[in-house]
Order: sequence, then C-alpha cells, then structure tokens
Amino acid sequence: MNLLASLAKQTVESYVEKGEIIEVPNDLVKEIQDRKAGTFVTIEKNGQLRGCIGTYLPTKENIAEEIIHNAIATVTEDYRFGPIQKTELPYLSYTVYILSEPELVKNINELDSKKYGIIVKTTPILSPNRTDVVFNGHAVEKSALLLPDLEGIDTIEKQISIACQKGRIDPKKEKIIIYRFTVKKYQ
Repeated sequence: MNLLASLAKQTVESYVEKGEIIEVPNDLVKEIQDRKAGTFVTIEKNGQLRGCIGTYLPTKENIAEEIIHNAIATVTEDYRFGPIQKTELPYLSYTVYILSEPELVKNINELDSKKYGIIVKTTPILSPNRTDVVFNGHAVEKSALLLPDLEGIDTIEKQISIACQKGRIDPKKEKIIIYRFTVKKYQ
C-alpha cells in the first residue's frame, strides 16, 4: 500500500476504533508536508464504493492534513452511506487522489474523461442582492465534481451528464461552466 493510502487507512482506523484524530506523522515525505493541494479519499469495501469525499482546492496547511481531514469526512459525512463501523475495517481499501488546480474549460474538446476530472457549476443571473459563493469570479448556485477515469464513464458527454445529475443541474435549462483537473492516484 502506498504511503498516502496508508495515511488514510491509519486515520480511519484511529478515528473509528478510538475516536482520535491522528497527528501528521514525522516520517512523511517533505513534499507532502510542505505542499498544498486538494485531495479526495475513496474507501471501498469488498470492491464496492463505501465513501468518497474531498476538496478540489486546498483547505489545510499541507497535503497530509488534507488527507487526514478528508479521510475522516469520508467515514462520517458521505450522505450516500452511514458512518463506517469497526466491524468493516478489515474489508476496506483506500485510494487517495491529489488534484491539480482546476482550470476553466473554454471548449469541450479540451476534455478527456480518462485524463481529466471535471467540476461543473451553474452560472446564475446575478442581482445586487445576491450573496453567492464565488469560485474564480463566477457566482455559483449548484456544482458537482467527478474524478477522472471512472469505470463506465468513457465519453466526455457521459462525464458531463453524470456530473450534472450529481449536482442536480439541468444543462438544458441552466448555463454551466466546466473546470478540469488532473489527479495523481495512490492506492
């Protein structure tokens, strides 16, 4: 198991078994302690998705802290699943994704569902009274993220469609903007 996937596993086991959040280990590679990036932690149980949560932009001081935070969120906050139980721990596998900074897609031909993950966001009509969250200068009402190279998603159109479904976005009625990003995957 890779060092980053091992960090996610150690985090989950400590949190589920003892309710404790681990400290960043001293023996991690310097780059992981000195660099910031968005990360996703995916947990599978017997080959089936059990949870996946992450951040597309960094929210913590370094990648290690980002992984620890997102591993705990995956265990406790993924609305599609209940919290992970102690009895499940031996059956879990871990994947950590380190994301590049998202970049605006100007043409759909810039996408590749195997190479790039996507973030789809709506662009509502703004009025002076709106207090929307802003991402790269765009006010956002709805958004969704899809990691790259997912099983069964082999076209750009399918990737966009699934991301829109996930974000409850109707691309026929709502204007969307798309960002792309690459990942480094660690298992």
